[in-house]
Amino acid sequence: MTGRLPSTRNRIVPRSHIRTAAVLLSAALVAGCGLVPGDAKGAGERPVTVMTWAPEKTKATNMPGMPAMARAYARWINAHGGIGGRPLKVLTCNDHNDSVDAARCARSAVEHDAVAVVGSYSQHSDAFLPPLESAGIPYIGGYGATDAEFTSPLSYPVNGGQAALLAGNGRQLSGPCARTVLIRPDSIAGDQLAPLLNSGLALRHRPAAVDVLAADDATDYADQARRALDTASRAPQGEGCVAAVLGERTNTFFDSFRRLREEYPSVRTATVLGSVDQTVVDRSGGPESPYEGAYVTSWYPASGDARWAPMKRAINEQAFGDNRIDPADAGVQTTWIAYEVLRQVIESIGGGAVTSRTVRTALDDDLSVTTGGLTPPLRWGYDHMSPVGDFPRLVNARVTFQKVVSGRLKATRKASVDVTGTLAGLS
Repeated sequence: MTGRLPSTRNRIVPRSHIRTAAVLLSAALVAGCGLVPGDAKGAGERPVTVMTWAPEKTKATNMPGMPAMARAYARWINAHGGIGGRPLKVLTCNDHNDSVDAARCARSAVEHDAVAVVGSYSQHSDAFLPPLESAGIPYIGGYGATDAEFTSPLSYPVNGGQAALLAGNGRQLSGPCARTVLIRPDSIAGDQLAPLLNSGLALRHRPAAVDVLAADDATDYADQARRALDTASRAPQGEGCVAAVLGERTNTFFDSFRRLREEYPSVRTATVLGSVDQTVVDRSGGPESPYEGAYVTSWYPASGDARWAPMKRAINEQAFGDNRIDPADAGVQTTWIAYEVLRQVIESIGGGAVTSRTVRTALDDDLSVTTGGLTPPLRWGYDHMSPVGDFPRLVNARVTFQKVVSGRLKATRKASVDVTGTLAGLS
């Protein structure tokens, strides 16, 4: 997570002023951001233009499935009559995990008259949000990678971000774990993780997690794994647990962990969505992977849940064989949900003009959006803002508890868990 925006803008600058400056960079932006239109087909109707961005082909976090899912969604919805009867045009952009490119993506959205940015990932909210806010373009269903996505009045998140995952993981571990060790990045963003996890552990009066710091770009975590296992194995009563939250480096940590695990058979493991998913479990050995038996907290139902069937049908119909689109990937799932939000917003507008303003107005006017049970009904009206002081836009603080059993992520309880109260206690 990145730092919060110090404030959000209330003044809307005329889009034409921004477009005048942006058009001078048009050719460079199209080439640098990799803008690709979806297959929008319609007779006479003006296309609804939106943008999806994410980092691709970088040395850090990559989310190629998100723009790929967006383009597949456009092909699928257009093949079935369009979005609210209108053709959908999807533009995509690569932010390269770079603040300059993130800002360029946002300016491109302004230049191309995008009515929204949908189902995207970027760690650089301080770069992309100001251009969107100035132009009045809503940011629908971001991945939740930054705190600002839960404070900006133009952000409409569909999940609870890192905050909900960590608080939820603490609640999940508060039952079985007498002592928990947290492996997290030695960074400003990492400093936020321990208090969130501890808020959940406190539910059953468990002690605060032992905080073990690790470089987020290391190639070996043997020292941290040894310390964590040794500490967790000395839990006074009950199980000791090691929770690793290192993003893409979590798998590197568990490689080191695997080599030492046999010496500490009683220690359990845990992590959260974004650090592991079904694909990572499969790739690291399935039932023989170091994740076997791990407690995992997620925003959404497990990938094998029947509620994902519509998304899987759309992928099979329009993106069969595209290995960038993994139905078990949280980024792909978030993009699907975000576009389903957009579909219902456009349908609610009816025959009226679809602009960034009318989309924003529909969202602010307390429209209730359903996602087939993948999330609770979503509403972003003023009366539905979150009581969590630091995250007023966190309208969905529900998480699901899962466990890796025989190499598969499986739900440990039928109902999702609302961690709003847990997070509110931190404010």
